[in-house]
Amino acid sequence: MARTVSDIVIDAPPSAVMSVISAFGAYPDWATGMREVTVLERDHEGRPRDVRFVVDSAPIRDTFTLRYDWRGERLVTWSLVPQDETMLSAMDGSYTLDAVAGGRTRVTYQLAVELRLPLLGMLRRKAEKVIVDTALKGLKQRVESRTGV
Repeated sequence: MARTVSDIVIDAPPSAVMSVISAFGAYPDWATGMREVTVLERDHEGRPRDVRFVVDSAPIRDTFTLRYDWRGERLVTWSLVPQDETMLSAMDGSYTLDAVAGGRTRVTYQLAVELRLPLLGMLRRKAEKVIVDTALKGLKQRVESRTGV
């Protein structure tokens, strides 16, 4: 599965960025197309493990669950929990946070999506790019608005 990768620099430290990433209940306030986000299960450290998303962003309207793996304070990965009812057959992604000069953070987002419906690879990659870029811009705006930048 090919991945789409993009990054952005956010004017906040990695801890502030990870705080927004892990606050799933607030996603409908800032993440385009997210209608409802519910943490279903937490890991042994209390971090979200299984999270259900209700997405309504034309042309995609779907409900799916992602399983998260938190690797320290600088990396989180996720993959789709298989379900028959979803349009997705696979979704793997990650956020990697790297501190940069001036108390800022470079956030690298990787995403790979496979749909149950046939879609030309070029169109799928273009859709992934839109999703990744929109998510990064929304994350930047949300983090910087909370830190007063």
